[in-house]
Amino acid sequence: MNLAKFRMLDLSVSLDNNPYTDPPPLLPKIDYMDHQQGWPEMAAMFPGLRKEDLPGNESWAAERLSITTHSGTHMDAPWHYASTTDGGKPAYGIDALPLEWCLKPGVKLDFRHLPDGYVVSVADVEAELRRIDHEIQPLEIVVINTRAGSLFGQPGYLDAGVGMGRDATLYLLEKGVRVVGTDAWSWDAPFKFTRERFAQTGDASIIWEGHKAGRDIGYGQMEKLANLDQLPSSGFWISCFPYKIRHASAGFVRAVALLDDDRS
Repeated sequence: MNLAKFRMLDLSVSLDNNPYTDPPPLLPKIDYMDHQQGWPEMAAMFPGLRKEDLPGNESWAAERLSITTHSGTHMDAPWHYASTTDGGKPAYGIDALPLEWCLKPGVKLDFRHLPDGYVVSVADVEAELRRIDHEIQPLEIVVINTRAGSLFGQPGYLDAGVGMGRDATLYLLEKGVRVVGTDAWSWDAPFKFTRERFAQTGDASIIWEGHKAGRDIGYGQMEKLANLDQLPSSGFWISCFPYKIRHASAGFVRAVALLDDDRS
């Protein structure tokens, strides 16, 4: 793979103190420390050091984070979905997600035309694959472009976009897909709509149904992706190695698309 011929497209959002990226209990908090505020730490580590001895009278800058492993662009591991996967085997954390899944050709399914809260079916996936004239191959990384991507960091983001239903998710997994992603807050439909449907029907199977497909087949699932509208339907690669956190339910990802703009 000749990386020199590829253009890189950032598929990740920035982690910041924006109040519209997550529900209030899950919002990240970043405390910033500039080059003057960092001086007490440096002074404690180097007894006898004077700030005026440093270039520009500056120490170091740093940040302290109060976040979850699901803050910002991240990849869920099977442990997030359930305690078992793949026929009753213990579900593995993000540190055990196979690396070979995380640098593969990508496919984009465009569902921006569907209404917020819609649950994507197998028929919808098959129709989109026909439209883009693509047949899913094992280990391709499939990303879902929803309306939510245009609203990240704005009011309404959490309730925007479509979700992937259980059957649609299993359809991809049974074809050998092992990493998927969405520019919405969740792979499933926004919770607002699922709550309303559950209140009407009492059917618990609709709650987190896309995620729960991971009980049957383990897979990695990226959420809060960005710039999917700038991707073609196929003909690109995705790099999405998750941060290694011991037996964690997710890991932060700097997802990047590699596009060959000269391909015929």
